[in-house]
Amino acid sequence: MKRTTSIALAALGLLILPACGPVGAGSATGSSGPTNSEVDAIFADLQGDRPGAAVGVVWNGEVVHRAGYGTAHLDHGAPITPKTVFDIASISKQFGALAALLLESEGNLDLDADVRGTIPELPDFGAVITARHLIHHTSGIRDWPHTMALGGIGFTDVISFEKILRMLHRQQAINFPPGSEYAYSNTGYNLLARLIEVHSGMTFREYAESRIFAPLGMTRTHFSDDYLEVVPGRAESYAPAEGGEGFRRMPNQLTALASSSLHTTMDDFIRWMRNYETGQVGGEAMLRTMVRPGVLTNGETLDYAHGLSVTDYRGLQTFGHGGSWVGYRTNFVRFPQQNLSIAVFCNVADCDPAGRARQVAEVFIGDLMGPAPEPSEPAPDREAPDLTAGQLREYAGSYRSPELDSTFDIEVDAEGKLVANHWRNDPSVLSPTGPDTFRGDQWFLPEVRFLRDGAGRITGFTVTGTRVRDLIFQRQQ
Repeated sequence: MKRTTSIALAALGLLILPACGPVGAGSATGSSGPTNSEVDAIFADLQGDRPGAAVGVVWNGEVVHRAGYGTAHLDHGAPITPKTVFDIASISKQFGALAALLLESEGNLDLDADVRGTIPELPDFGAVITARHLIHHTSGIRDWPHTMALGGIGFTDVISFEKILRMLHRQQAINFPPGSEYAYSNTGYNLLARLIEVHSGMTFREYAESRIFAPLGMTRTHFSDDYLEVVPGRAESYAPAEGGEGFRRMPNQLTALASSSLHTTMDDFIRWMRNYETGQVGGEAMLRTMVRPGVLTNGETLDYAHGLSVTDYRGLQTFGHGGSWVGYRTNFVRFPQQNLSIAVFCNVADCDPAGRARQVAEVFIGDLMGPAPEPSEPAPDREAPDLTAGQLREYAGSYRSPELDSTFDIEVDAEGKLVANHWRNDPSVLSPTGPDTFRGDQWFLPEVRFLRDGAGRITGFTVTGTRVRDLIFQRQQ
């Protein structure tokens, strides 16, 4: 079975189209460049003394919208402008992928070599894992946000590059044979960054700076490798406060190189969006490679290329990526055949940058788009078994993962519910979904399946989600 994704040779998007949509002064508080009043209207709710967004639009090589909305730092009332620094989260991955391609072009990295040849402390999972697997999310390596959460680490805790690698080096299994399936893995990109460091003889931050950011004049862009570093003009991240009144700060203490943690401004990112037109860094051939999707061992073509999702929107080809970390929400989308690039960087968790970016695209090229997609119907819930408190007590006990050095204590509470407790996580009620299977009401326990021995005794449970499969917790008592 093969699902093909068409990538036009004109991925650099040199088609010239007449301009549409009014351009004027607009109402963006942080604007110092051209603005479009229709785009301003899309972000009108983010104005004033509240978190907001920076927005950049490049069309046919020209900046047609460049503005900031809302406040970068509520404590000090600093407005968001195109010069405000954001952590753009997973949009970072395309820079990690390009760094690997540049290193390959220098003859210093083989994308198809076993990574254990370079990083022997990585566990032997019984299969060859290559840099190409890491780039396309086909390595099978578990995603660290889920494994860290199961280990009791919250997203606002200190999560360093080194800590992620230490967690990876303790893993005892992967999700599937490398190359056979797709499962998004931030951990894979962090391992890619480590490979680039070893093969280049530089830190990943230094390599990206010297090969990508400096040549493009992105002078206020860097991969954060020190969460305590002072970054002038950086936006804080926020989430709506409980009850809907005001906002609360979401501390960012992450240094996840290549997968995330790229700090940049909209002005700098506009230079990057133009690079997809000019090929100044990488050249035209390498940028065509950037949007070439991965292929599984069964011949199926993915919708994921080199740190870029490749798909279409209302009949038009697109590539880009979204990002989400603590309160930051970001999106970059490019319509290559229409030579239109859009970036939206938000510092508040309920911003919906992808939806807003699509609305911006409609302002400029809506007349070229097909019908809007119909909303999909949610799948009906399966009828769940009804277990008594006495039946649930069979599952009670203490369960430990040696890989994560993490323990869940499972008990039946006073209301007769099965609850998974962890000393660092919020309790999770486990609701039965089938024989020995449960669903937690906390995101990190999406499917819990209890294991039995030959005598029918419960010996442990596994946790499975879209990015982590069958991670075992062994029963201790």
